[in-house]
Amino acid sequence: MSAEYILSQGNRQLMLCDRGIRTFENYTRNTMDISAIPIIHKVSHLPIIADPSHGTGKWYLVTPMSLAAVAAGCDGLMIEVHPSPDHALKDGSQSLTFDNFKRLMVQVQALSQALGRKVAVA
Repeated sequence: MSAEYILSQGNRQLMLCDRGIRTFENYTRNTMDISAIPIIHKVSHLPIIADPSHGTGKWYLVTPMSLAAVAAGCDGLMIEVHPSPDHALKDGSQSLTFDNFKRLMVQVQALSQALGRKVAVA
């Protein structure tokens, strides 16, 4: 109900973010439960974005989890990108390179088109 409280105070610029949850599993940073996305759409009027960078903590999981989130109906993606992740001061292990990000966006565009959805680039 925290989102509803914020809305009740007049802030209408609100969205939810799936960043995963802490579990006993320790291979990834968090466990990103993609089923939360359609559930949120069913029980809430708010848009939901997915953050597979923090949701997994591993750069090579960002692409498959991004595509799964798009297929599940997310309203947006938040993805960490760095020109040299190995030299990043923080979160390099979960950051895509520019080239990997470009490849991901081609895949997101193709998947979205197949699903009849549009992609808006910020």
